Amino acid sequence: MPIRYPAPLRRGDTIAVTSPSSGVTAAEQARLEFALAGLRDRGFRVTVGACMDGSRHVSAPAADRARELTAFLTDPTVRAVIPPWGGDLAIDLLPLLDWDAISTAEPTWFIGFSDISTLLIPLTLLTGAATVHGNNLMDTPYRAPNGLLDWLDITAREAGSTILQVPPGRFRSEGWDDYVAQPDVSEMTLDAAGAWQRLDDGRGAIDVTGRLIGGCLDTVCNIAGTPYADLGAFADEYAPEGLIVYIEVADEDALTACRHLHGMRLAGFFDRANAVLVGRTRAPDAPTMSQHEAILNALGGLGIPIIGDVECGHVQPFMPIVNGALGRVRHGAGPSSLEQMLV
Repeated sequence: MPIRYPAPLRRGDTIAVTSPSSGVTAAEQARLEFALAGLRDRGFRVTVGACMDGSRHVSAPAADRARELTAFLTDPTVRAVIPPWGGDLAIDLLPLLDWDAISTAEPTWFIGFSDISTLLIPLTLLTGAATVHGNNLMDTPYRAPNGLLDWLDITAREAGSTILQVPPGRFRSEGWDDYVAQPDVSEMTLDAAGAWQRLDDGRGAIDVTGRLIGGCLDTVCNIAGTPYADLGAFADEYAPEGLIVYIEVADEDALTACRHLHGMRLAGFFDRANAVLVGRTRAPDAPTMSQHEAILNALGGLGIPIIGDVECGHVQPFMPIVNGALGRVRHGAGPSSLEQMLV
């Protein structure tokens, strides 16, 4: 069965907003409204769900969040679903989502990162629907720098299209914009030079292909090896070409990240990988181990290319990645790039 790509997003289509994990506080409402207005200004209809409360660690009880997300993903009038941001406990939705209904419905674009990747990976693996690991709604007002696209650009592409992204060579050195003090910020602060780097012991240029799949280490580590993140079964059914697995660390210190990676490796998460991409992070090193050393300690023995400081994590800029797309990664001979083929 081929990967199922949702219909291209067009002006006039409906985008649904819900919070499968954390909601939006009263102080952050101005940023939410600014982001929603931006979607409407670009010609989209927007519907905002009931699960949006930011007063606690989740926006609503798990059953309510699962019911709303299922409803949006199976509503033929909704063409894309995007949360305001991630959170901590999207994992509690996994046994409550109506997977049969989602699998039989026409696929809908589902976009997000951080804790949302806890849902994106199972959605692609269990239903064959492509998903987008990319900037959340609260980040959507940012203009993508030259060389990269935003999720609205990605989801507008037809099945069969090829998407090329070339990192701009700059990133944000520290911190986040304060959405309470600056709800209308739309320019990324890219104030430091930075490029992809090869972390493994290999030498020479890299040109590797495989089906793209991955997400946030801090949350995805908890589903690796379960029926919701069986990458071996996915590779057997959808990806005879092998996989390109990407991971990014949000907050975990290097030793914790290293333990998570070892566990994921033991669970078979990297068994069919032709390469591993590692997102740039500001998560802390440990006194005796850096974040890069953590990667090599756990994954260095895989014998495949491992490329670090990729723009696929919690550090601006954001490079959307389509889970399920056939990827081609080039590094070391000319500009680094990620090519994604929606086939």
